Parts: sequence; structure tokens; C-alpha cells
Amino acid sequence: MNALTVKRRVVVPMRAGEVMAEFVSFDGDDSGKEHIAIYCDGVSDKKPSIPLVRLHSECLTGDVFGSGRCDCGEQLDEAIDLINQEGGYILYLRQEGRGIGLYAKLDAYALQDQGYDTYQANEMLHLPDDGRDFSVGAEMLKALGVHDIRLLTNNPDKASQLIENGINVSELVPTSVHVNKHNRQYLETKAKRKHHTINFMDK
Repeated sequence: MNALTVKRRVVVPMRAGEVMAEFVSFDGDDSGKEHIAIYCDGVSDKKPSIPLVRLHSECLTGDVFGSGRCDCGEQLDEAIDLINQEGGYILYLRQEGRGIGLYAKLDAYALQDQGYDTYQANEMLHLPDDGRDFSVGAEMLKALGVHDIRLLTNNPDKASQLIENGINVSELVPTSVHVNKHNRQYLETKAKRKHHTINFMDK
């Protein structure tokens, strides 16, 4: 990937103006995907000196329509609240369905309805169980002049890929567990198969 540069910064009032955020676009990404950084300065008087960063992969069903089959929408809402308080970035990565796309994700859902887990379904479709590339997040941060972060995630692979690409992850901040009757197996599978740090106690 070519080195990214900031293309444009535009202030967008989110949640009907309750959260003022700066949306940042980039030049130099030859993948054709329009990744966006969302920055909040933070409103807390006790903001940490190191910015909080959330790498969030696009999930149309969860982010927009509130699907209960995953926890993406809840995690995005949580990230918005935290960066608004503490200051930091959401890197919104256009990697729908863990990188396989929306239509393929729906095909995988149909297989999950037959009893296969999320990774088995992808394998049956001859697709990677996780095709996401988080190195683009590292390039976005470098373009923004950010090299030291606190990472909001339960996914150890995000931290590993950022570190491999020159970003210092000084702290891992776990996301909350957003479990319901529709996504429990999905979350348990992520914890078992990909070692996501998800604590199901009292859930």
C-alpha cells in the first residue's frame, strides 16, 4: 500500500449535534475502499494524553439496522461515546462481513441458520474466516501523525497488525460485552476460535 495522506477534514455533528466529530478522508489507498477516520477532541477534563482508537469494520446490518446477530452496532455506539469523552479516533474500515462483503455475509448467515458457526460457514463458501486487513488502519494513523495509541478492542489480531505496521499500542481497552439471545453463539465462537477477550460472566 502507498503511504496515505489526509485528503479532507470536515466537521460532522453526530447524534443531532450532541457529538461534534471531524471526519477525515485520505488519498493514496489503491484498494478503492473509502475508509474514514472520525476524530473527537474529547469533552472530559481528565482526558488521557494518549488517544483512544477503535478500528471498526463496516457492518451494514449491525451499524445501520441494529441487527441482533452481531454486536457491531453496540460496539460502534460505545466507541462514539468513549471518544467523545476521552478524545481519539474511530477508524471506520470498509470491510463488510470480516472482509467478504455484504452478499457473502448473508450467504454465510443462511448456513449459520443450519447450525454452522460463523467461521465454518465462511469455510463452506470457500472464503477466509477473517479477510480483514488492519494494516490500513496503521497507515491512516501515520497520515494523521498518530503513532502511540490506546486500542479499544477485544480482538488481539488488531493490536498485532498495528504493531507490525509501526504503531505503538500502549494499552488495550476492552469493549463491553453486548450479548443477546441471537448473538451469544457468535460471540462465544469468536472467543474460542480467535481468542477474543470476551468475559461472559453474569451475561
